[in-house]
Amino acid sequence: MTCAACAASITEVVSRLPGVSQVSVNVLSDSATLVVENKDLITSVTEAIDDCGFGVELLAAEPIFPSASENAVARSRTVTLQIHGIHCPGKVMKALSGLQPRLVVTKPVIDHTDPILEVCYEPVSPELTLRTIISTIVSADPNVFTVSVFKPPTLEKRARTMLKHEQQMIIRRLIFTAAIAVPTLIIGVVYMSLVSLHNPTRRYLMEPMWKGNASRAQWILFFLATPVMVYGAWLFHRRSIKEIRALWRKGSTTPVLRRLTRFGSMNLLISSGVSVAYFSSVAVFALSASQPAAPNGVGDTTTFFDSVVFLTTFLLFGQYLQTYSKARTADALTALGSLRPAEALLLLSGAPSFVQTPKSSDFSTDVEKGSGSSDNGNLSVAPGQKLEKVSVDLLEVGDVVRVLNGSSPPCDGTIVSNNEALFDESSLTGEAKLVKKRNGDQVFVGTINKSKVVDIRVDAVGGTTMLDHIIDVVREGQARRAPIERVADAVTGIFVPVVTLLAITTWVIWLSLGYSGALPRSYLDINVGGWVVWSLQFAAAVFVVACPCGIGLAAPTALLVGSGVAARHGILVRGGGEAFQDMAEIDTVVFDKTGTLTEGGQPRVSDYEITASSSKWTQGVVFGVAAEMETASSHPLAYAIRCHAETHGAVNVHATDLEETAGLGMKAHFEGLGCTAVVGSETWVTQHGAAIGASTSSTLRKWKEEGKSVVLLAVKDIAGDTVEVVAIFAIADPLRPEARQVIRKLQKHGVGTWIVSGDNETTAKAVAGMVGVPLSNVIAGVLPHEKAQKIEWLQRNGDRRLRSGWRKWFRRPVKSGRCVVAMVGDGINDAPALATADVGIAIGSGSEVAISSASFILLSSNLRSLLTLADLSRKVLNRVKLNFVRVFYSGVSGVAGHNNNNYLQVWAMGYNLVAVPIAAGVLYPAGHIRLSPAWASLAMALS
Repeated sequence: MTCAACAASITEVVSRLPGVSQVSVNVLSDSATLVVENKDLITSVTEAIDDCGFGVELLAAEPIFPSASENAVARSRTVTLQIHGIHCPGKVMKALSGLQPRLVVTKPVIDHTDPILEVCYEPVSPELTLRTIISTIVSADPNVFTVSVFKPPTLEKRARTMLKHEQQMIIRRLIFTAAIAVPTLIIGVVYMSLVSLHNPTRRYLMEPMWKGNASRAQWILFFLATPVMVYGAWLFHRRSIKEIRALWRKGSTTPVLRRLTRFGSMNLLISSGVSVAYFSSVAVFALSASQPAAPNGVGDTTTFFDSVVFLTTFLLFGQYLQTYSKARTADALTALGSLRPAEALLLLSGAPSFVQTPKSSDFSTDVEKGSGSSDNGNLSVAPGQKLEKVSVDLLEVGDVVRVLNGSSPPCDGTIVSNNEALFDESSLTGEAKLVKKRNGDQVFVGTINKSKVVDIRVDAVGGTTMLDHIIDVVREGQARRAPIERVADAVTGIFVPVVTLLAITTWVIWLSLGYSGALPRSYLDINVGGWVVWSLQFAAAVFVVACPCGIGLAAPTALLVGSGVAARHGILVRGGGEAFQDMAEIDTVVFDKTGTLTEGGQPRVSDYEITASSSKWTQGVVFGVAAEMETASSHPLAYAIRCHAETHGAVNVHATDLEETAGLGMKAHFEGLGCTAVVGSETWVTQHGAAIGASTSSTLRKWKEEGKSVVLLAVKDIAGDTVEVVAIFAIADPLRPEARQVIRKLQKHGVGTWIVSGDNETTAKAVAGMVGVPLSNVIAGVLPHEKAQKIEWLQRNGDRRLRSGWRKWFRRPVKSGRCVVAMVGDGINDAPALATADVGIAIGSGSEVAISSASFILLSSNLRSLLTLADLSRKVLNRVKLNFVRVFYSGVSGVAGHNNNNYLQVWAMGYNLVAVPIAAGVLYPAGHIRLSPAWASLAMALS
């Protein structure tokens, strides 16, 4: 693919196939994603793309909703191995039979031409790991077999390979045409235009050759231009022929009128321009050769053969610049992938569990002997243990690896050593401050240990780490397009038909004016072909000067770079271009309270009171009930109560029939105590019939006014009807220190701020007062689905901010149209609101459900990332708009030179809006000013 028209062509053809939906084509990565109803349709999709004239290869086909059997083996690991030196597949299968049935061979080795083995197993360390499997295979023939993990190339690697192949193909043709362009320039331009008419060499070149009136220069230029036309420009001819064939293929469902009004790409424009220049020159050349020689001994030189050579050279140069730009733009994911280490220091007990390479053996020996002066402290191990350098691909969940100072963890894991360490997590979260880690804390691939050596237990291996998740999210986001990109689709869809019509119209107008006598005879500055050939010069220039390449790349390049910049600042873009555009235009930001405006990580019980009237409900029993129920919940407040109860004498009790209602609380039955208990908000316990006394209400009110969250525990004896509140808790969740500053800056930019919380109104308003949110903008006591309803209400009725600099004089918001709402949250109860909002922003420390519902993910819990995101979104959208301006207003700057000053870029009047009329000849009557096909191609290439 070369431009947006190519992507639009593929999208249109594939989208028309039955059972195919959600087609997204990425012109920068040369890839497409789509949803099919069943795998049988994949063949139809690839055939349709191939019919469009594009090569296609299937990378992956994965079910959207895994089957029950797939879920059952979620803990299993499927690995593809490449066996080098294989000569007898039977030996491998016989060796692996000893590991069955715990190991299943899903793809056996066929022969030495296909030495790929795929196995599925559930790791059990140390009995069954990838290392033991490799060791078992190698043991079948230790002197011959070598085994490595086979990793298919990633989408980015495949795209780079395709891009490299395309670049090489272009470079070969560019060198070829550039070599021919040198003698063409000397003969066709220097001698035939710049040198005096009395120059002997020029007179020699102008003399007729053989029979007829065709000059030597014409013959030479014909022989120079023909291989350029056949080989150099064949790249464009081949693509355009395939496009036309696909458009008019038999059985096409595209209406005929649509085929005539929406077709083609830059390849068709380029091919048409080159073909018009070449074949019109051939026609003139043939006419000259058939005429008798001129009496003055000067042959005809009226051809565009030199334009064909220069045209093709400049166009190939422009194509190379475009592929180079695409390669540079797509480096973001490559940079992220480079954060992953290739090797790890594995801590083993006893003998190594797999056959070592000499490198590994040497390393192990060094450790045992205590060699390596400065590293002895780093490599010291307990008696009976060994350190081994292994490939990261060979690690399993549960392995213990050592992370040295200055190195990155090979996998995500948990620190198991007792010493503290400082980690630089800026590559993932964007935070420059070092993070202190201790025993039990998680560390991630891509971070760097900046202090002491630590040992970590592997929690996630390749493909499932946070870094892999980041790469997947960025890749997914880059495939999603912004609404502003539809401008490019709309323009490129009609671009080729319009330009074709303009070129034909230009030719007809000039031809009609010429033959009608409206034009002076002095205009006709050629000797052969008359007004027909003279008019063709303008038509060819129009074909060549117009090009939709820049239009198609204006938006994707800015959005792709924006995704990479966001990732470097710890912001993952799941919503792609649409999320960027919505974020740049937000009117209102809605915050959840707990875990978003408050720290939420480890809230603590600051106050509690046992309110039970019966001596049966001692503090130990009450805390035991609370701890047992809250163990089943992931809510931060539940965690606080559980920790408090367990450290304050909770007795062991057993609950049955645990039920959780998101946003409200939990209910459970305790057979040993003969009661049913509920724990949660005031609303929750009163719904179950609990009566709250005056003294308890007064205490709760006091806590809420202090900004604390309250939780009540109520019980009902099986033998009785009364529901009694037996304990109340106040949970202090400290505010994020940056929350007030972030909200103030949002308000300064005219963005409305709201709090929508499931907590009680008193607490929510207390927090709002602390961070600066207007009390009228607080919605409290809402359930998860009600949060989504409130978001919809704000979208309909919210205030829209002014879009111009006049906001500083007119502070009052203006109601017009629909309000663009962003929601910031972290919990499961925020997921419906995140999905409903125009822009869902999940805190990275939040739940998986919240993250999966969001458009953006802030890896850092610091709310300042929200300001970074807002600023970046505005800059990305402005860059897209500026790119469109540069496409339509870059003709002069393309010829005159590049200047980074935005005012000069906007001042540069007109590539497609100005250059096309110039090419059509609007300035010719003013002084014979025109844009020849050769100069038109140079302008297009530079644009």
